[in-house]
Amino acid sequence: MDDRLASRADRLDAFLDERGLEAVWFARPNSFAWLTGGDNVVSRDAPLGVAAAGYDGDEFHVVTDNIEATRLLHEEVSHEDVRMHQYQWYEGSLESGVAAVSPTPAAADFDVPDFENVDASEVRQPLTDDDIETYRDLCSDVASAVERVARQVQPTDTEHEVASGLRVTLHAMGIEVPVALVGGARRAQKYRHYTPTQEELGDYALISVTAQRDGLYASCTRTVAFDAPDWLEDRHEKAMRVEVNALAGTQRVARHGGTSADVFDDIRDAYDAVGESDEWLNHHQGGAAGFAGREWFATPDAEHEVHSPMGYAYNPTITGAKSEDTALVTTADIEIMTSTGTWPTETVSDESGHVELERHGILHLDVE
Repeated sequence: MDDRLASRADRLDAFLDERGLEAVWFARPNSFAWLTGGDNVVSRDAPLGVAAAGYDGDEFHVVTDNIEATRLLHEEVSHEDVRMHQYQWYEGSLESGVAAVSPTPAAADFDVPDFENVDASEVRQPLTDDDIETYRDLCSDVASAVERVARQVQPTDTEHEVASGLRVTLHAMGIEVPVALVGGARRAQKYRHYTPTQEELGDYALISVTAQRDGLYASCTRTVAFDAPDWLEDRHEKAMRVEVNALAGTQRVARHGGTSADVFDDIRDAYDAVGESDEWLNHHQGGAAGFAGREWFATPDAEHEVHSPMGYAYNPTITGAKSEDTALVTTADIEIMTSTGTWPTETVSDESGHVELERHGILHLDVE
């Protein structure tokens, strides 16, 4: 058995024992990718892929129809340790195909009659060493693509034009783009989710993406300015400070115990410290990242376990400003993975002074 499947088997063995199950199945694209390393997507609009991957304590299985079986076996699920099962497309469904081959009791991340439901996020955390190396590659590519596009924008470009550039650049690198937000000067001040329109950028812009490859998700935001308002630097600095405190709090909780609500307390305290106590009310703050854009969100009453090593993407906002990157948090280190080393940065400390991180500042561009 290859290293990837061996690591998944260890985690799923524990899950099956804990839940008293004989098998578990995944058809949602990010969890299928987590288990197999392959892609089960044909339609990006569908919540489920065209195949389900399962584990029964002894073997790994993939169930799909006869349309997809050969392609998946040749291109997506090349492991010798995976058994392929197929049904005729006109005779069955993914649900009935899984039910026909699975021992019971079983669980699935989609509706299969008489199967329990599984929250796949529980088994996807924390990241393995192999996951981390793949994640670093993705984050580096995403940051490079976003910064390449950002350096070329002009105030007369529309938000849609910039978003199109992001999607084309990332797609050329084999990266899907479920979220591409571009907010020009007016809309970035008005909305926290600045979905792109035909409006021109104007004096400055926020450019944000969440991008996916191999089931892993990376998020980052970059700010470019042409003739920025006087307050932008100050608000951006405050957002960076909140983000550093969120990451420092995550590391502290991972070391000493607690929940995602404890991290949120640090986030709220950081907003207080920068004099923007109510800003957290206007936008979610992000949270754990990996095989989902966010495995969980930091909220006042959340009780998620804070794992390490794990990806985290916090995205604090102060009206018109935002700071966001994807970081690897371990008990020993905080690594900003969506970094190229070529964007302007500032060293920012958390409120305790114990954590210092290089954060991405504002890129000031000349107008042609």
